[in-house]
Amino acid sequence: MPERKRGKLWTVIFVCAAIIATAVYISLTNGTFDISVMEVVKTLLRLDPVHEHDLVIFDFRLPRIVIALLLGLGLGIAGAVIQGIARNPLADPGLLGINAGAGTAMVLFMLLFQGSISGTGWLSIMALPLFGLIGGLVAVTLILWFAQERGQLDSQRLILVGIAIGSGFSAITLYLSLKMNPGDFEMATVWLTGSIYNANWRFIAAMIPWLVLLIPLLWLKSRVLDVMQLQEASSQGLGVDVHRERKLLLLGSVGLVSACVAVSGSIGFVGLIAPHIARRLVGLHYNRVIPVSGLVGMAMVVVGDLIGKTVFAPAELPVGIVISIIGVPYFIFLLLKNRM
Repeated sequence: MPERKRGKLWTVIFVCAAIIATAVYISLTNGTFDISVMEVVKTLLRLDPVHEHDLVIFDFRLPRIVIALLLGLGLGIAGAVIQGIARNPLADPGLLGINAGAGTAMVLFMLLFQGSISGTGWLSIMALPLFGLIGGLVAVTLILWFAQERGQLDSQRLILVGIAIGSGFSAITLYLSLKMNPGDFEMATVWLTGSIYNANWRFIAAMIPWLVLLIPLLWLKSRVLDVMQLQEASSQGLGVDVHRERKLLLLGSVGLVSACVAVSGSIGFVGLIAPHIARRLVGLHYNRVIPVSGLVGMAMVVVGDLIGKTVFAPAELPVGIVISIIGVPYFIFLLLKNRM
């Protein structure tokens, strides 16, 4: 990598890390119960611990921050990979219906095992990503089936089919949620808006294995994604089995999205916006786009959650709604730019 590009990459990483650190600092120290920096440090290092500080930091604020960071990392990377697979800058886990498919599976889980989602059993917590994965895989299977023309994947048709499949799954989700009792319906409604208010360490433990396994595998496929930006015949001429690699990359992306949706509901636009920002900052090569998309996604979600719980206090706006407020104008901008 040329020295100039390497310097730019490190600058981008430093700026993203600074934004994330600032948001984490504000989230830890500010709220209904303010805590000073020294009190936070003492609590984290277990120096003269205070029960009230332990409760606020370890039970409420820190799990929420960690969940937000993991969500942004997973959704940002999944969005970058899906855009690379589709060769379409408007492709996104939400637009392609993957979020909706995983969400339908999660609501079905809530309906079949009423109340289990809020239980403390490890079985219910660890089952969430698996249910989400099944729903996401069903959505991807349907999308690939309808989006192919003469054995070739049409990137324009992919978006249209994804929107249609997503709408269908959303309708099924609404029908299932109406079958719930009032308490579970309220919980499902809040969850579907993209909320992390009920973050806990067990949700984090359910997410981490998926991220630790899938993110390195997707990053190792960076060169394959670069080659896949060429026409399919050219990619195959360079020795890339496009059909096989596309399926593997889609499976990895669906696993990431499902793990995220399982603990937070559908948080849209992170997978769309983060890769766009990453490409503008560090270029088109996926060995740089993938990690920077993850960092930008982390910054988006942790800042969005901070805005949702502070700007609108004492009410709290789910992070999914905050990011959508930002994402809709950006999506319209992208649509207009692609038409020009």
